[in-house]
Order: sequence, then structure tokens, then C-alpha cells
Amino acid sequence: MTTSRADLAFWVSSGFLVSGLIFGPDLDLYSFHYKRWGKLRWLWRPYQQAIKHRSIWSHGPIIGTIGRILYLSLWLGLVGLFYLGIAQLAGAKTYTGQQLIGILHHSIESNFPVYTALFCGLELGAMSHYSSDWLVSTYKRFSKGKIKPMSLKNLWHRNTKSVPSQQKKLPVKQAKTEAQRSQRGKRTQRGD
Repeated sequence: MTTSRADLAFWVSSGFLVSGLIFGPDLDLYSFHYKRWGKLRWLWRPYQQAIKHRSIWSHGPIIGTIGRILYLSLWLGLVGLFYLGIAQLAGAKTYTGQQLIGILHHSIESNFPVYTALFCGLELGAMSHYSSDWLVSTYKRFSKGKIKPMSLKNLWHRNTKSVPSQQKKLPVKQAKTEAQRSQRGKRTQRGD
């Protein structure tokens, strides 16, 4: 398979790299992603306090990436408005709000394939993180015995209330006695 636009492959790869290094889902805690922001890591403190780790808002496919993009865009917008205000106070000729919106709209319209490729790269990087988190967590639970391997018998009966392999193995006489006790307990709770 070949691509007619090598620049789009560049943007997908760049997004994947950025997502893996500084823009990943673990920005919601004190992590390598967070530490790599250096002196600007304070930008992510409100995000960490607002978003629970591994929630749909940080580790959700597509939603997590869009959330991080919107969060960073909010900060960039605030910084831009601050500098725009300073420039106006200094008497420099600046753009009006409508002109800025027009420039942004034109940029998105004319570079839509590039923005889409960059987003896809960011999401692919995040998805590789989600996948590795899930695999490692599942392996740890499995090795600690919290997850039992599925047999065909369990798979067949998994939607029933009691899986035959998980029922207590009691002698017949003791099983009848326990069944009678549970019936008596139910009757006394109802007031019979």
C-alpha cells in the first residue's frame, strides 16, 4: 500500500511520537508524560485533579485524546488572549476576535487532512498505551489468581447465576440440610 501524500504519514508518525512521549493518557497522574513537560507541568495539575486515572475521560478511546487536545487548546487560547491584550495595550495593531476566528477557520479548512492525520497519530499512540495497560493489568490479575482461566464449561454457563465448577461440593445429606435451612431463612424474612 502506498500513500500519495508522504506528509500525512509524517504527521501520523509525529502524533504517535508526541502521544508516546508527552501527550499520553497518563497525564492524569504524576507520570513520565507529566514529568517530561518540565517547567510547564503545572499546566496539567488542574487536569489531574479533575480527571480520575484510567477513567473514560483520560483513557477512553477518542474521548481521552479529544479531552487532552481541548484542555491544552484552552491553555493556549488563554495565553494567546493574554499576549493579544498586552499588544493592544502597547498600541500595536492586532486582530479582532472575528478576524482570529476567520484565520482559525481557514487554517482548519485548508489543512484538514493534516489535522486529521495528526489526530490519528495521537489516538494511535494513546491506543497503544490503553492496550499495554489492559494487557499488563490482566496479566497481573491472572498471575495473582484473581482471574480464572475460562474453560468451555464456564464459558457455556457464564450467564447463569451459578457456574457448576464454582458450586460447593457437599455430600448429598449435607446439601439437603443447607437447602432446607435457606428455605426456612427465606420464610422467616417474609414473616410466614
